[in-house]
Amino acid sequence: MLNSMQKAFKIGDLRSKLLFTLFMLLVFRLGAHIPVPGINAEALQELLKGQLFGFFDIISGGAFKRFSVFAMSITPYINASIIMQLLTVVVPKLEELNKEGEEGKKKIAQYTRYGTVVLAFVQAIGMAIALRKSGAILDPGIVSYMIIAISLTAGTAMLMWIGEMITEKGIGNGISLIIFCGIAARIPSQIVGVGQEVASGMAGYFSVLLLIVVILVVIASVVAMNEGQRRLPIQYAKRVVGRRMYGGQSTFLPLKVNAAGVIPIIFAMSLGMFPATIGSWMSPTSGFNQFVNTYFNFGSVLYNIFYAALIIFFTYFYVAIIFNPLDVADNIKKNGGFVPGIRPGRPTAEYIDRVLSRLTTVGGVFLALIAVLPNIVIALTGVQSLWFGGTALLILVGVALDTMKQIESHLLLRSYEGFVK
Repeated sequence: MLNSMQKAFKIGDLRSKLLFTLFMLLVFRLGAHIPVPGINAEALQELLKGQLFGFFDIISGGAFKRFSVFAMSITPYINASIIMQLLTVVVPKLEELNKEGEEGKKKIAQYTRYGTVVLAFVQAIGMAIALRKSGAILDPGIVSYMIIAISLTAGTAMLMWIGEMITEKGIGNGISLIIFCGIAARIPSQIVGVGQEVASGMAGYFSVLLLIVVILVVIASVVAMNEGQRRLPIQYAKRVVGRRMYGGQSTFLPLKVNAAGVIPIIFAMSLGMFPATIGSWMSPTSGFNQFVNTYFNFGSVLYNIFYAALIIFFTYFYVAIIFNPLDVADNIKKNGGFVPGIRPGRPTAEYIDRVLSRLTTVGGVFLALIAVLPNIVIALTGVQSLWFGGTALLILVGVALDTMKQIESHLLLRSYEGFVK
């Protein structure tokens, strides 16, 4: 990896992409330290003792703890993307736009941006109401609410722009890298917290050792699953064009076990916090809030089941969006190819869909287990400073692998010499 990074910085345009990405991430980290005016910092610290806001602080890279303009992180954009993708399947007009190619996708992306701003403003208003009930607003009133809402909405819009700029002019997926950077920024403080728990006797050395082993196993498993694939054999028939004969070779269609990557984790993470967020807007003594705090906190069995089910659902959902077996089968048929033992056309599409469904099941269950398993281990060991669990590890490892693959592909493109040097 270090060798690849050294080669990358020796190539002019790739170096520019890397430096641009690093600069945008630096802007994100600087913005995480710009506080929203009118907030009582001491009252805000009381809120962070709850698991909901503590977890939200981790994925925002500490921006929520300081209640900066980036306190809501990129969550509204993720929610808007989920809603737009669901509407693309349901609304015929949006489905037609999605099939129009780049122009249609640009319009859908524009609608997603508008939806992000609307959702961010609504979420910011709800957050301001929750802060007022906890006494975290210095001067409660309509003016303070508007200042907080506009500041948070502008911060989310800024993060959305940063993510799109990274995707367009930098390296990697910008939204994923923002979440990656936010989680990575909290790792040092998490390690210090574990050391303090060990020093105070709250956690033993064996518990910490067990947690480290689980983390290493999770990282190795994520790497192996992301690289795993099922290769379907494809045979191309011989055909004569003019005086030349084409085809006759054998190849394969690679189907990844974890084709969705970390996207299902990010989607499930955003929706998993929704009930607790709604509960924070209500009175602490309300029935819904008590139910959420008792049965739907981040360490409860009900939440883990719900979280795992969301991950499996979004794995199927995302794979169904990015991969169409019928289109793949038609392309194979048009090029004179076929799967040995399977008739071309629809039977091939059904076969690919059947294989892909099995792989998606394995990938979805794997993601769900990895996301939930560390939470169970942390509950058993009692080490609370690392309770972000497998979700953060999946995002960190998955985004790092995807980004390094893009860098490797750029290096391969520029170092390939072909037959003539």
